[in-house]
Amino acid sequence: MSERLSDINAHITSIRELGSVVNAMRGIAGARAQQARGGVSAVKIYAESLAFAIGRMLALLPARDRSETGHRRIVVLFLAEQGFAGSFSRRLLDAAVDDLRQAEVFIVGTRGAMLSAERGLKPVWQGALPVHPASIPRFADRLVEELYRRIASGGVRRLEAWFSHDGLEKRRLFPLGAESFSSAAAGDPPLLNLEPAKILASLTADYIHAQLCDAALNAFAAENEARMEAMASAYREIQKQLAGLQARSQIVRQEEITAEIIELGASRVGDRKRGESR
Repeated sequence: MSERLSDINAHITSIRELGSVVNAMRGIAGARAQQARGGVSAVKIYAESLAFAIGRMLALLPARDRSETGHRRIVVLFLAEQGFAGSFSRRLLDAAVDDLRQAEVFIVGTRGAMLSAERGLKPVWQGALPVHPASIPRFADRLVEELYRRIASGGVRRLEAWFSHDGLEKRRLFPLGAESFSSAAAGDPPLLNLEPAKILASLTADYIHAQLCDAALNAFAAENEARMEAMASAYREIQKQLAGLQARSQIVRQEEITAEIIELGASRVGDRKRGESR
């Protein structure tokens, strides 16, 4: 009986240790998600200022045909970098995989890339999402270089970023649509030292970089929020198991005490009978 009780107590100790680990992972995920959401707000302000400037440049240039040409479509798909995020990547892949068959796919996220391979999705490039939000702008630099190398080969009709934001969000990055930018035509024309076309090209590069940072930060935050939810669910299950083990420990302990009392009583009766027989 004592061996069984010791096994239960050892199990309780291990479950408590696991609960501490799960709780710590939930806290880390929450802190990272909060950092990423703060970064999203900053990048949004920056992107809006770039969009305003692009609108001013478009207003200075003659109207031209911006219809999509070429036949190639590039999609940057942001999935989970690490595990313990529940069905985060699977939900995104369920929503996206059928629409990606005819696209050149860039996959960001190591764990998500493994799951996408199980679906038969073959990316032309894949990379790891940084584990800290502060490293995302530098990561976006490398991603932009790879994308521009692909675009420079010609025939690219469209560039999009797909990521988790209240479901699967699909954001067009190229070509730029004039309807997406404020021309600010009511103000005085800006003073320029360069040709508007050159300024527009530079602003466009910065705008695409900002949009990729925004997508990566949203994906980073969403992954960690999914991890928080998964860890919270795991912690509730651990608490349920712990309560069951503690109740079982009390029952076994009570049975052990009862057995000891019965054994002690039997021993005293035996001693009394031996005394009477003398």
